[in-house]
Amino acid sequence: MGLLDGKTALVTGAARGIGKAIALKFAAEGANVAFTDLAIDENAENTVKEIEALGVKAKGYASNAANFEDTAKVVAEVHKDFGRIDILVNNAGITRDGLMMRMTEQQWDMVINVNLKSAFNFIHACTPIMMRQKGGSIINMSSVVGVHGNAGQANYSASKAGMIGLAKSIAQELGSRGIRANAIAPGFIMTEMTDALSDEVKAEWAKKIPLRRGGTTEDVANIATFLASDMSAYVSGQVIQVDGGMNM
Repeated sequence: MGLLDGKTALVTGAARGIGKAIALKFAAEGANVAFTDLAIDENAENTVKEIEALGVKAKGYASNAANFEDTAKVVAEVHKDFGRIDILVNNAGITRDGLMMRMTEQQWDMVINVNLKSAFNFIHACTPIMMRQKGGSIINMSSVVGVHGNAGQANYSASKAGMIGLAKSIAQELGSRGIRANAIAPGFIMTEMTDALSDEVKAEWAKKIPLRRGGTTEDVANIATFLASDMSAYVSGQVIQVDGGMNM
């Protein structure tokens, strides 16, 4: 038996990277998986095939996660197609880095809308379903910069700090209905984005990490699986840093 047998998970921004790793891990543990991305392109279609190959139901949905009405429609579609939503992973996110004195209003608004407002949108749409089911697990993907801040990333840091506050508030608000909410704060994780960095830069990062390596998407997916499963039935309102000890 898998840890997530009989459950349905909805993962936002899961066509690639950390979101895809989480979707695949959930599927390997028996969950049916619905996921969203801005467009269901070849990457997304391949992700569907990889999930289905694990013997579960999968479907990708095109979604502008920052749009309130669009999100409500997508969640309604997922509920109709799958019959339930037990797990929500708010993973959709972007970066538009820059120093505060040079940051434009557009850079600020884009990051806040995609990273933070999208989480509100999906939680708002999913919680009535979870309340009727009398249970659910909500996982917000934050970041270590949401805990500690980072120069040149005021917008991203603020959005990820907001994800933590949102998870903690939902945990208090909906705990009596059997709904748990937690946040994961990854550190330096090796993805397509970090693959573009030079070996020298990666080596410098590794020196700052007590475990002396960057994390993998699987490292994050394992924690997400724990929080999604009944193994964490008494864990709510928490922030788990997946950073190799970089920010203790």
